[in-house]
Amino acid sequence: MRIDRRAQAARTVAALRTLYPDAVCELDFSNPLELTVAVILSAQCTDKRVNMVTPALFKRYRTAADYAGADPAEIESLIRSTGFFRSKAKSIREMAAALVREHGGKVPDTMAALLTLRGVARKTANVILGTAYGKSEGIVVDTHMKRVAYRLGLTRRTDPVRVERDLMACVAREDWDFFGIAMVWHGRRLCGALKPKCSECPMAAFCPRRGVKASG
Repeated sequence: MRIDRRAQAARTVAALRTLYPDAVCELDFSNPLELTVAVILSAQCTDKRVNMVTPALFKRYRTAADYAGADPAEIESLIRSTGFFRSKAKSIREMAAALVREHGGKVPDTMAALLTLRGVARKTANVILGTAYGKSEGIVVDTHMKRVAYRLGLTRRTDPVRVERDLMACVAREDWDFFGIAMVWHGRRLCGALKPKCSECPMAAFCPRRGVKASG
């Protein structure tokens, strides 16, 4: 059955606003630099774990110059539990060095500038722009977004760039930031990878459940 994606997206946004009216980024931060570091750490790691690590990290390093001049081993020891700690430490230091060198130590507020930074791809850039600066230049696509959007029939793609393109075409721009966060919340809380809780989901009435083999 062919789905009208714009209508489906509108139904989805309405349901998400009812389910998660207060949906916000779950990473703890107090400024754009802290958010950028936290999002880099969140790769292949839960927000909960990142939030356990960042208080000590943010207390030790307060500016981009602090990170850029830090002992790699010290950063690694502080972020070890987030996984891939050597790669993440390198990304953080090189990202910070670029901020000092090219942006006066500040995190830029444009997609083009953010994408030049080490460790920052479109997903990270979208989080920074939407959460730190209130700018909507795209939709955050992570593993939860890809899964839920596919099940709802909002995309047939698996490549994040193409998924984002499909979603940007059917979701109203004013909803992009909320949609990106709320879909992740939904993926974590109800629409899990192995056994989604379809019987508890208010979207079950209009969800085609693409790819769902078993549900609760």
